[in-house]
Amino acid sequence: MKFSVTGKHISVGDALRKHVEDHLEELVGKYFSGSLEAHITFSREAHLFRADVVVHAGRGITLQSNGSANEPYPAFDIAAERMARQLRRYKTKIQDRHQQPLESSSDVLAKAFVLQGYEEGEQEAEVGDNPVVVAEMTTPIESLSVSEAVMRLDLGDLPALMFRNRAHGGFNMIYRRPDGHIGWIDPPLALHAAAKGV
Repeated sequence: MKFSVTGKHISVGDALRKHVEDHLEELVGKYFSGSLEAHITFSREAHLFRADVVVHAGRGITLQSNGSANEPYPAFDIAAERMARQLRRYKTKIQDRHQQPLESSSDVLAKAFVLQGYEEGEQEAEVGDNPVVVAEMTTPIESLSVSEAVMRLDLGDLPALMFRNRAHGGFNMIYRRPDGHIGWIDPPLALHAAAKGV
């Protein structure tokens, strides 16, 4: 497993780095084998330390979690415990998927944009229909079942995820609602046919 442990405006010592590597190796190694990449970033938010953990587990699975505490060690431990809960919740799905041969699921590439948000007090009319593009990248839209998409949303700690529904081939979106539940947008198949020009 390849590790990148960094600090934003704080120093990360060898002891903390070793603690992070040993703990993550044990935690993630139960579920995934092979070469994985982990990026851990420590930062300071007012009087708290924050640990952000991102693990790229291959096959399009990205695990993300974070934790905050008065010290860096407990902040990381909270983030690791959150990741462990997510992994335990999806243990059987992850292991089943791990045993299956890898299929080509990234069948569509789409452009993804990051738009600049409004400054406080700025009116929407001032910006008009031409928002400032901060970043542009290509992202795969994968063929997944709804349960696999929900698993990816949870493991990646994502606000929303677009995917091609493996059951009918149409595009779907799932998102995290403010009440904590997950919403699912599944347009009628007639819209999918119209979008394809059928």
